[in-house]
Amino acid sequence: MVPQGISGAIDHLAVQPFFGLFLNFFNRVVIPRVDFLSGYELLANLALAVLGFAVLVLTDRPQPS
Repeated sequence: MVPQGISGAIDHLAVQPFFGLFLNFFNRVVIPRVDFLSGYELLANLALAVLGFAVLVLTDRPQPS
């Protein structure tokens, strides 16, 4: 999720030359189908990156013993 969000944000600011087909899946499939995200593509991609980072941090926490 983190690479997809960052890649989508880069794609909105400039052209993403590497792995655009795979990394911009969220950009090309999800955003056009969700009406309230239209006009907020950059924010949606950055939110996806933050959400992915939060999931990564929360799943990597050590369990209390």
